[in-house]
Amino acid sequence: MQKKEQYNANKLQKRLRRQVGTAIADFNMIEAGDKIMVCLSGGKDSYTLLDILRNLQSHAPLQFELIAMNLDQKQPGFPEQVLPEYLTRIGMPFRIVEQDTYSVVKRVIAEGKTTCSLCSRLRRGVLYRAAKELGATKIALGHHRDDILETLFLNMFYGGKLKAMPPKLVSDDGQHIVIRPLAYCKEKDLEAYAAVADFPIIPCNLCGSQKNLQRQVIKEMMQLWDKKFPGRLETMFRALQNVQLSHLADPVRYDFYNLKTQDQPVIDGDIAFDEETFEPNVEEMLAPITEETDENRLAAG
Repeated sequence: MQKKEQYNANKLQKRLRRQVGTAIADFNMIEAGDKIMVCLSGGKDSYTLLDILRNLQSHAPLQFELIAMNLDQKQPGFPEQVLPEYLTRIGMPFRIVEQDTYSVVKRVIAEGKTTCSLCSRLRRGVLYRAAKELGATKIALGHHRDDILETLFLNMFYGGKLKAMPPKLVSDDGQHIVIRPLAYCKEKDLEAYAAVADFPIIPCNLCGSQKNLQRQVIKEMMQLWDKKFPGRLETMFRALQNVQLSHLADPVRYDFYNLKTQDQPVIDGDIAFDEETFEPNVEEMLAPITEETDENRLAAG
């Protein structure tokens, strides 16, 4: 590797370490004595997550334990030796759990339909069981900033919910803490880091081979915005950390029913007749999508 490439690689690693460290501190993801089960799929995100956590572990002021866990879902042609060989080579404790979820998914889901929901549900149950058996206090997943924003838009566009992926949560069975230390990291940085580190990437043939998924549509929309308006994804992610319930419309989360006037100014009170302006405006942000739609119509007809 040439000096310039090495410099850029070091700079990228420092940025990722800083972002992961900041996310861990902001959400108190890791505490002294924790045993973190790092879910390793064989993809770029989970490889980078494990690598950065190992790096932080060696410099952190508090002591915590890491153990890698992979779920072998018995996909045909899955290179089952890749992860054990890699983890053994780097001296990382690990557990490989074999569970034939692939056959279940293929049997239950009709050909051409999205397998993600069932696959995720089956995988989640296995991860919870493994965490309990290993005595893990936290489960670390490799979701990054772009995953979180994609989930926000998926829920808004298709689910009618203002909901994303939280950086830290209690599992649905109430027994585990799930953390996402890559919450502040960009996907393109993770791609670049995985390429530099030359991780032995294993493709997913269950969900990754399916086309026209709703998440892929959202991903392409966000990439278009990011290309035309650099910095917009950062702004959108900051919005998730600056929620004003009084300016939304959920009567369960905010007590609109009993709202009363008071004798002093209200923090974040509405400036009733002032129109909020932004730069650029919404029309400018949607322009590339409109243009692309128009081009598709012209091509079609």
